[in-house]
Amino acid sequence: MKQYLDLLKDIRDNGIWKDDRTGTGVRGLFGMQAKYDLADGFPLVTTKKTFMRIIIVELIWLIRWETNIKYLVDRNCHIWDEWPFQNYLDSNNLSEKFPKYSDAWMEEKTKFIDKITSLPADDSFVQEWWDLGPVYGHQWRNFNGPHPNPPQSPLIRGEGQQDQLAYAIDQIKNNPSNRRIIVSAWNPAQIDQMLLPPCHAFFQFNVDTANNVLNLQLYQRSADMFLWVPFNIASYSTLLMLVAQITGLTPGTFTHTLWDAHIYNNHVDQVNEQLSREPLPRPEFRVKKDIKTLEDIEALEWEDFELLNYQSHGVIKAPVAV
Repeated sequence: MKQYLDLLKDIRDNGIWKDDRTGTGVRGLFGMQAKYDLADGFPLVTTKKTFMRIIIVELIWLIRWETNIKYLVDRNCHIWDEWPFQNYLDSNNLSEKFPKYSDAWMEEKTKFIDKITSLPADDSFVQEWWDLGPVYGHQWRNFNGPHPNPPQSPLIRGEGQQDQLAYAIDQIKNNPSNRRIIVSAWNPAQIDQMLLPPCHAFFQFNVDTANNVLNLQLYQRSADMFLWVPFNIASYSTLLMLVAQITGLTPGTFTHTLWDAHIYNNHVDQVNEQLSREPLPRPEFRVKKDIKTLEDIEALEWEDFELLNYQSHGVIKAPVAV
């Protein structure tokens, strides 16, 4: 994973300091890129322990076009908790009572999470306060469609709505030379309905027809290099692997294009610690099930995957900027 570490070091040493939306402040560089060939092993960061189970749970949530984090919380995945919780505080004039990141804020967030785990998915509180709006999965599978969709209902699309992921898979199979196999999570018409506009904005598939290899490039508008980029690398490499499997191709190279790549000011010590560590060999990662369709992917759970020979350095904790 030298490519990722090289980007991290470049930003740490040469990044431009500036303020940011969260008030935390960052140092960053614009327009960076790294390539990860899956033939060399699965690109899971080893210089800190990276939790593949959480990454997979979120990816399947996206592919299922879910937008309510109840699905994630029920599977002990908490990477999206802060945004709906802070929205709840802001919307109910509780922000001053529970200042962001304070002990009181953390304690109240825990209570909020405990509440959602005890409620059914169709509960009105869950539907109102734990939905993120028409984010990633909604745009992937129902671009321009109304939100929210009735939970667990058939997906009925009207004029102007599109299942972009299904279309991409169809093109990979039936029109592999197409240079327009793109899935966009960035929908300007619905940005203001999202609690967080998509950071990984859109991705593009490319078929090497001479060698039956599938490649994928992600275009990421905003990249939290320490906390989230290792997740993004593993998530989209898994997506490449899954789509290659159901289209009968070999997974090739994941290209990661980062527009605004940054390190938060409160992550600098953690970055220094990570850069002091030597990377370890890449692990292997595979699906244990014989998947053939997009519907097969939707039905996957973490237990259907297998991570082999993953060696890593220890966990490095860092706060999330909301």
